[in-house]
Amino acid sequence: MSNLDLQQLVEKISLKYFQKPFKHRAYFNYRLKTTGGRYHLNDHNIDINPKMLNDFGYHILIGVIKHELCHYHLHLSGFNAKHSSPDFIHLLSVVGGSRYAPQPKINRRNLRYVCINCGQIYIRKRRINVRRYVCSRCHGHLKLINN
Repeated sequence: MSNLDLQQLVEKISLKYFQKPFKHRAYFNYRLKTTGGRYHLNDHNIDINPKMLNDFGYHILIGVIKHELCHYHLHLSGFNAKHSSPDFIHLLSVVGGSRYAPQPKINRRNLRYVCINCGQIYIRKRRINVRRYVCSRCHGHLKLINN
């Protein structure tokens, strides 16, 4: 799904469930890691985590869009758009949006380094410079054993 498809989907959901047009921009934000989407108070744009579609499917994406549209329409109408406000909770239950987005899968891998001399194994989340760093036990050179 492209950003243009997402924009059209958000406009369609806004008219169908809220009976109000969505006049701003909706787009995928690939930098979002732990949240399903975001509504920006200053420019009224909505950005969506593409992992909601890729990892969980179309149904979850629709729920996240409805959630962000609740923030959008309540804020523009002058109501309290916070998660804990009764207006937000009521509107979210009326349109059938998701209260919480599922936790996206974080794509972290562990890197394994081994000392050439003594065989000591080091597990790291970030790459290290093997020309600069050495083994803490024997000061031997390190080698990356998985990519």
